[in-house]
Amino acid sequence: MDRITDSTTGGCMPARIVTSTALSAALPACLLAGAALAAAGCDDNTSSAGVGPPALTKQQAGQVLAAYATAVNRAGKRLDGKALPGIEADPQLSMDDAALKLRRVIRQRPPAMKFAHTTFYVPRLHGYPHWFAADSITGKGKQTLRHALLFTQAKAGAPWLLAADPYPTDAALSRVALDPDGYATPVDAGDKGLPVAPGKLPAAHAALLTGGPSASGASALAKGPKTTETYAALKQGEQALAKRGVTLTSKFSAAPYTVYALRTKDRGALVWYVVKQNEAYSAAKRGTLAVSGDLTGLAPAASARTHMDTTVLVQYLATVPPKGRAAVTGMYRKAISAHGS
Repeated sequence: MDRITDSTTGGCMPARIVTSTALSAALPACLLAGAALAAAGCDDNTSSAGVGPPALTKQQAGQVLAAYATAVNRAGKRLDGKALPGIEADPQLSMDDAALKLRRVIRQRPPAMKFAHTTFYVPRLHGYPHWFAADSITGKGKQTLRHALLFTQAKAGAPWLLAADPYPTDAALSRVALDPDGYATPVDAGDKGLPVAPGKLPAAHAALLTGGPSASGASALAKGPKTTETYAALKQGEQALAKRGVTLTSKFSAAPYTVYALRTKDRGALVWYVVKQNEAYSAAKRGTLAVSGDLTGLAPAASARTHMDTTVLVQYLATVPPKGRAAVTGMYRKAISAHGS
């Protein structure tokens, strides 16, 4: 199932309120993993290597992904979001719920999602939450998408929920280190042995997108389409809107979601994290603003008379090297709320 996202480089498209955006990848990504997986022994895995038992076996991870595919295709066919709170976890839940609202308004069902060429990265963990990642491909030709899916389980016997699914631009997960048994090693969010601790990436990224490359903490991130180029595109968008009589102010902040990381082969880390974007649009002349594009379904079409406030979530996947700056390799961006006046 595909989601509807902004199509600009880096994912930011401030002009979407006055112009339509293109339709690109992926709608709700859902998962229902019930008693069958618990009965299969997902919580009793042991291994002779490593510092702890893996969250589950790779065979069980395959069962989780298969259940996910079934659920996501059912949700897409029905365009029904009622089941999402029970089969997804935030931020994915809020983002996919918003994407499903959009698809209901435009009356466009997504194509069925079929995962292929999947590799699982299951970390050894002490305690909960349990989690694992999967590198997989959906679609063919120009519709091909690479996924960096991250599933979580809050406690023993709880369902496995899709928590994140940014889209890497390369085979980022292939950099993850595996032990002799084929399992991965988690990296603590506060790891001080890296140039930037995984838990500090959301704030650093938010600082860069708000204040530019010279902002405090922004130097932790390498230049690229999802960092410095996104900031430049945002500034250009603000200038373009100003010529149309629209003022845009945009502020980014670290979103209050768990940061997940896996050790890479070079002793760095691959990190999943989330940034929140708050936008405020204003126009002196009525009729200049309109709810369209990525905001469709989040507010009545004519509700933006002279002002619009929006909230956007952006999932990121970044590679932190042993030395140097973190490179952002994947993202998934979606507006989750809009209020016009």
